[in-house]
Amino acid sequence: MSEPSKDSKTIKLAERRVFSQSFKPLYNEGMTLVEHAAEYLDGEGRSEAKKLSRLAATLYAAESMRLTTRLMQIASWLLLQRAANSGEMSRDQVATEKAKVRLDTASAHADATGWAELPKPFVDLVNRSLSLQALVRRMDDEIYGKNTVVPLSGARSPNPVSDQITLLNTAFARG
Repeated sequence: MSEPSKDSKTIKLAERRVFSQSFKPLYNEGMTLVEHAAEYLDGEGRSEAKKLSRLAATLYAAESMRLTTRLMQIASWLLLQRAANSGEMSRDQVATEKAKVRLDTASAHADATGWAELPKPFVDLVNRSLSLQALVRRMDDEIYGKNTVVPLSGARSPNPVSDQITLLNTAFARG
């Protein structure tokens, strides 16, 4: 009988967290952040943006697009992990689908021109989303390995909106 490899004895805490009941608080945190951001951007954020200087308003618009992209990517990753956790998808299926998820949406920095004018609730949402993205990315790296997405040479860039719709359809598919 062969001796188990060192890798089989290693306990991956991120994997244990994602594929257990302790995943639920992380999932809830992510989805709550998505809800809060949507509510803010549709309500208070919209009226606050109208008060900004032209430069700050441009930064706000660009950063709000980054924020929503970042949160949709995080939500897609969380939904895939939940599908695996509940047995709706195998880990291999999740690994294949999650290769479409990008957990590297950057943000402007606090020293960017106009950043100081941005509304505090908006900046807080951006910072919370960046922290959550960093946590999810670390977990993803631990579970699936770093840089698991290898771009195909000569291939056309995928449509990020289409990819998100596909990921959401996959995560919610029953059957």
